[in-house]
Amino acid sequence: ITPVNHTDLHEFVLLGLTTRPDLLVPLFLAFLAMYLVTLLGNFGIIILIRMDLHLHTPMYYFLGHLAFVDVCYSSIILPKMLVQVLTEEKTISFSGCAAQLCCFVVFGVTECLLLAVMAYDRYVAICKPLLYPAIMSGWTCRWLVAGSYAISILHAVTHTTFIFTFSFCRSNVINHYFCDIAPLLALSCSDTHTYEVVVLALVSINCLSTMTIIFVSYTYILPTVLRIRSPEGRRKAFSTCASHLTVVTMFYGAILFMYLRPSSTYALDENKTATLFYTIMTPTLNPLVYSLRNSEVKAALRRAVGR
Repeated sequence: ITPVNHTDLHEFVLLGLTTRPDLLVPLFLAFLAMYLVTLLGNFGIIILIRMDLHLHTPMYYFLGHLAFVDVCYSSIILPKMLVQVLTEEKTISFSGCAAQLCCFVVFGVTECLLLAVMAYDRYVAICKPLLYPAIMSGWTCRWLVAGSYAISILHAVTHTTFIFTFSFCRSNVINHYFCDIAPLLALSCSDTHTYEVVVLALVSINCLSTMTIIFVSYTYILPTVLRIRSPEGRRKAFSTCASHLTVVTMFYGAILFMYLRPSSTYALDENKTATLFYTIMTPTLNPLVYSLRNSEVKAALRRAVGR
């Protein structure tokens, strides 16, 4: 087979989640409902944080950015996916695929970093409350968020540059519902070994470093919370930590399953199921977790409804 260089390839075909016609309408309705919940929930969190002065704290500043990332994360995948489910238009342009992958990596890595930043914020708030205003100043919070976006952009540029300089000769049909790393590598006839090492290194560094920050933060947080004498203070601390830990578990579980495996174990149909969890389910569930398990957000909601 003569390799087709990326300059000769004008579009890809996305197979989507399933080819079974009887599942298309139920899938469309399910994913449309989840997308609407994602938009309403995350925009609701952002508006609530801006409106309620009680939520003008570093923790909710980071949560607002997490909600923004979740909206962007879903919006680069779900609208295109919904069109594909209901129509015969399964194609995506070469440049559109590159842009989708780049944005996907940007917001995925940003979410990882923000979750670590939020764990550190909880550590300072609970373990060093007197120093909290000095350590988590407005300047520090802005730099932590800006740094998260900057690192994620570097990751995205690295992945996109590597992948879209490969030759694609096997097919232009992507066995996925969006342009992800593993299914694109499956189409390449270039030597991808070096890049696979780069992927493993970048994901390992990003996930393991952020998970270490989260783990170390909570090894200090939990004993401190248990020493709080006031039942109300202990309950408030547990509610904010429980929300964060729930989101961390959902997001990192799927990420580690997806990317910290050798390429020989990739089963693309399995990967589609796993990516559903952190590209669609997690952004949908995050605002529900933070609104149902967080006493401060519930109090802010009651104040907003009571106006």
